[in-house]
Amino acid sequence: MIIIVFFLFHWYLSLFMQTFFLHRYGAHKMFHMNKFWEKVFYISLYIFQGSSFLTPRAYGIMHRKHHAFSDTINDPHSPHNHKSVFGMMWTTRKIYNNLVDRKDIEEERFTSDIPEWKLIDNLGENGLSRIGWGIIYITFYIIFATQWWMYLLLPVHFLMGAVHGAIVNWCGHKVGYTNFNNNDKSKNSLIIDFIMMGELFQNNHHKHSKNLNFSSKWYEIDPSYPIIKLFSFFRIIRFKPSII
Repeated sequence: MIIIVFFLFHWYLSLFMQTFFLHRYGAHKMFHMNKFWEKVFYISLYIFQGSSFLTPRAYGIMHRKHHAFSDTINDPHSPHNHKSVFGMMWTTRKIYNNLVDRKDIEEERFTSDIPEWKLIDNLGENGLSRIGWGIIYITFYIIFATQWWMYLLLPVHFLMGAVHGAIVNWCGHKVGYTNFNNNDKSKNSLIIDFIMMGELFQNNHHKHSKNLNFSSKWYEIDPSYPIIKLFSFFRIIRFKPSII
């Protein structure tokens, strides 16, 4: 039971930091936060993503290009350009690494106003840091695992951010239904996105990329939205009424 709780804890905290901080804040600037809270969430991103830490700058640029070139040959991670999810994620990883290493000159529309903290970025991208987090996960399992099959969850811990990205980008452009014609192949994979905390409303999001709430119809539920609204209530973040 402890292992399952730990797995769910890691899954949802890592996922929330991705949808809240990397995606809705870093890539789309759907709301504002002061520098204190930005650093708090930057550190939280490093802790909760752990060995699969993603730098906000590289993530933000790649995601903005995904919107600009959705499901075309220039899309960094469209499943329609690859035969398998593994091929898609391998290509995505190479593009991500080039962005981290700043090997390519990107247009300003893709690079402007993305949070950066080089200290945490360098720490998170450091190989020893990734290995260190892996050792922490393994040690926890050695202490608390009671069944052999529980160790099969370890690779997900190691690659948590990549696993989330694979699910969203593959399923969100292949599986589900559409509310809008976006001239791409984006889908809403679930009507209550309890698995990816709203990230699987890809069709809605591609239509209204500045909407804080990823759900569109009355029966759709984006679980991240009420949490973000709560942050606003406590003045941790600020956003304009027009995007609520």
